Amino acid sequence: MAKNQRDEERRAGRALRPDLPRSAHAAWEPASDRPDPIVVLGAQNRGRIAELVPVRWGRMLESPFAFLRGAALVMARDLETTPVSGITVQACGDAHVANFGVFASPERILLFDVNDFDETLPGPFEWDLKRLASSAVVAARATLGDRQGVEGARAAVRSYRKHMHRYAAMSVLDVWYDRVDADAATHALGSVPAASIEAVLAQARRHTSQAALPKLTALTDDGGRRIIDHPPLVTHDVGVRDTDMLLPLLHSYRLSLGDDHRVLLDRFTVTDVARKVVGVGSVGTRCFIALMTSDVGEPLFLQVKEAGVSVLAGHSVSAVSGGGQSSGAAPDPDPNPDPDPAPVPGHGREGRRVVDGQRIMQAASDIFLGSASWRDRDYYVRQLRDMKGTVNVGALDAVGFVSYLELCGWTLARAHARSGPAAMIDGYVGQGDGFDRAVARFAVAYADQTERDHALLEAAVRSGRIEATPGV
Repeated sequence: MAKNQRDEERRAGRALRPDLPRSAHAAWEPASDRPDPIVVLGAQNRGRIAELVPVRWGRMLESPFAFLRGAALVMARDLETTPVSGITVQACGDAHVANFGVFASPERILLFDVNDFDETLPGPFEWDLKRLASSAVVAARATLGDRQGVEGARAAVRSYRKHMHRYAAMSVLDVWYDRVDADAATHALGSVPAASIEAVLAQARRHTSQAALPKLTALTDDGGRRIIDHPPLVTHDVGVRDTDMLLPLLHSYRLSLGDDHRVLLDRFTVTDVARKVVGVGSVGTRCFIALMTSDVGEPLFLQVKEAGVSVLAGHSVSAVSGGGQSSGAAPDPDPNPDPDPAPVPGHGREGRRVVDGQRIMQAASDIFLGSASWRDRDYYVRQLRDMKGTVNVGALDAVGFVSYLELCGWTLARAHARSGPAAMIDGYVGQGDGFDRAVARFAVAYADQTERDHALLEAAVRSGRIEATPGV
């Protein structure tokens, strides 16, 4: 990008401040007509597998942080009522502290990055930051206390701001090629004991299809392998019609891959499929694992996951800046989207949304990442085990927690800079800490809101209004 164009974008970002001061991002006050979050989440459960809905409620019941994880739709609706700058990026939509982690690039290099894209969609850059900061405060309250939560929230935003300043000075290609590898992540987490970091990296290196084979499957009488049932989390005997559809769905998915990866996939055949419960907010959606075996006997586990409408849909486009979309707003990454693109065989609209968003935001993506549609539902597909590892945020001490949030902030800045106008964001947030302090104050207020919402869930379960199955 030419220097004068970058300077113009930075000036455009600064020009947004009079209409929306950075201090305005501290505001959180629930609207008088704010819908009951339990009703909102209940409506979201419609169309999900009915017998798994109590499992979802049970997982959200565990703690305010678990509730926050499952309530991305509630927070998206709440963020819609807050003022926004109007600067658009490819947003994660669910950028909480547990949705970052380690995984392997196609070159088998361990990277640290955002790792969940079910809700990705173009949206205001500050929404991801506010969800990340709020999750820091909620998570810290369970182990470290409110003060460390606030420090973690500020650290995340400060790191985001400083790294965005660096990305604003880089060329578009240099930003795209930038990545946070294991060495960079280890350096950033310098205050975390080396043994803890190495444990995460070792965990990631062990997470392969070959290593998962004896854990997830058992030998059959004919010498083959069958996925082990652990009902209700992993089952063959529930949802037979859905399971039977996996073969044609996987054939459809094949068409979403590039020619080279189709050649690779064609060396594998489906050995077994089973339904699998995953996550918190995703419980009840249709998710399967497929055991595939190559022509030389190597295993490959694929995860086939239903892709619904993003929680940001209908909200990101209607967000306002001081009562109206800012005239200085950057356009969406695709400023002239086709409202009804021609269908591509094997590509489901929502599955393709997830895949495209992941490829935009992540430094590198799974070679088997693809999408499909079948029987009026959209899906995306990826490897179940591909050298993935996560940091146990609850086990971090106060200093390590702050370092981890700094790493998350850096990673989110890199992800946003790949699609959004880094110089404009840099110009708006500035070099002072006013934006950091404002978002941290929002995070505290929203953490309080999350605790109130979690209490509503507890009351609904006690009264029998909803059924929850905890501990599953």
